[in-house]
Amino acid sequence: MYLIGLTGGIASGKSTVAKRFAEHGAVVIDADQLARAAVAPGTDALARIGEIFGDEVIADDGSLNRARLGSIVFGNPAALSVLNKVVHPAVRALSSAAIAAAERTDPHAVVVYDVPLLVEASVGHPFDLIVVVHADAETRVARMVELRGMPEADARSRIGAQAGDADRLAVADVVIDSMGSLDDTLGQVDRLWTDRLSAHQLGAHSDTSVGGAP
Repeated sequence: MYLIGLTGGIASGKSTVAKRFAEHGAVVIDADQLARAAVAPGTDALARIGEIFGDEVIADDGSLNRARLGSIVFGNPAALSVLNKVVHPAVRALSSAAIAAAERTDPHAVVVYDVPLLVEASVGHPFDLIVVVHADAETRVARMVELRGMPEADARSRIGAQAGDADRLAVADVVIDSMGSLDDTLGQVDRLWTDRLSAHQLGAHSDTSVGGAP
């Protein structure tokens, strides 16, 4: 198995890159999906969240009231830290199980763990390669405003709540520069797959930046 950690800031194009990896045959594990599963009704994590933040964060159907919880932790670093100490270990357990299952199914699989908070959550899996999808903050703000209809202030707030570009780039083995065209971004993924991830070339060494990004 060859394990890739894929990360990038909000609106960086990370999901597009993950989809391209899947098209090449990689097994993609989505941390956001695992995070939802970690707090599904009946889980220990959801019960603990209810104990900490009160019954008001549990909806009538027993699911997590995300809007209410968000109103408590957004802009409150201390509360967010408490929440993360509950959720992150649960997600880590699920991701470890998913990665192990992928390896059992195919010991030679390329597994991509798509994790937005790779830096913030100190994910800690034994990655063979960390790929960072990079676009600067102004580009990402423009995408959220133009493509998602998000108010600019909200877009900047969301970016500010994540790790900074420098922190993500510092852990990168490979940088996918997503500030150009879609074809350019996908082309970088294709070259990475051909140069380093094709079955007969696993473990090969190449330049750390595919697209000339910093």
